Amino acid sequence: MFKSIFDQYDWQEVTDSIYAKTARDVELALQRPHRSLDDFAALISPAAIPYLGEMANISHQLTRQRFGNTMQLYIPLYLSNECQNICTYCGFSLDNKIKRKTLGAAEILMETAAIKEMGFEHVLLVTGEAHQEVGTPYFKKILPLLRPHFANISMEVQPMDEQDYRELIDLGLHAVLVYQETYCREDYRKHHPKGRKSNFDYRLETPDRLGRAGIHKIGLGVLIGLEDWRTDSFFTAMHLAYLEKQYWQTKYSISFPRLRPFSGGLAPKVAMNDRELVQLICAYRLFNQEVELSISTREEEIFRDNVIHLGITTMSAGSRTNPGGYTVDPQSLEQFEISDDRSADTIAQMLRNKGYEPVWKDWDHFMQTVKE
Repeated sequence: MFKSIFDQYDWQEVTDSIYAKTARDVELALQRPHRSLDDFAALISPAAIPYLGEMANISHQLTRQRFGNTMQLYIPLYLSNECQNICTYCGFSLDNKIKRKTLGAAEILMETAAIKEMGFEHVLLVTGEAHQEVGTPYFKKILPLLRPHFANISMEVQPMDEQDYRELIDLGLHAVLVYQETYCREDYRKHHPKGRKSNFDYRLETPDRLGRAGIHKIGLGVLIGLEDWRTDSFFTAMHLAYLEKQYWQTKYSISFPRLRPFSGGLAPKVAMNDRELVQLICAYRLFNQEVELSISTREEEIFRDNVIHLGITTMSAGSRTNPGGYTVDPQSLEQFEISDDRSADTIAQMLRNKGYEPVWKDWDHFMQTVKE
């Protein structure tokens, strides 16, 4: 279990080691064909900032070698804003007085029709964490409903037990995204004072349960802004390295959600500027040539248009972050504010203009289609 490795590290000691990295450490990391976790620490350190141009060039080359000129597109389908947790940063938090809604079968099919009309074959199902309203029985009903319409179904919902994942995989679940939010126990406790999500260890062990269940892909990440992004990213990279070794048949992705405003708002504890996000994206690509790197519509369009050359392989487009946001109830409260509200067609044309081919389903399925 990853927890046994994680518990051997002290948060402050890791932070101090990252900030102690020197220009020489960065130069050595850039020279190596294969980079260690310690090299990753150097590449995300302040000492690496003067080397960002070189990092970007290497990152671009490595991404082209592995993924070619393709960009996978996906769209989130928010099924429910019901939530039994209190999270200080989320619009769906239990203590946020909003109108709650969970989509039924007919409403899901209406949303599906709108998404399909945009061209998507890859959908990400998103809910709050409410085990009664949107627990495993709910997903066992809706996956058969959605499976005929999409090549790939991913999920970003509450952590589940291993047997739950096995049952959902049999019904067509392809990938699960589970963000630790922060690997700092102290801050995690502060931001999750109530609900099942307050159990740090259960959430930390979720990727292990997914790996044992045989999921095709696991998505990792932290909510950038809750804690020092460099330290959180170091632990994410450590988690990724462990999982790839332990569950080598599973694919992996990393996302970079920066804390965004919502109704009730939480200011980031640690702000990350655009240059630092570019640094982090490039560092992950130099550390791992196989991992998919995803950027969402949380980011502004000018940033997304430029960062695709630097290691990104997956983008959301045309997103709505509220249940029923495409057709059923467009005015319901969003989980967070969208920064890039361009249509899917506009995003696809932007990609073509930059020499990229939009891929509307999972990248591995796309490559299988090409080979056939």
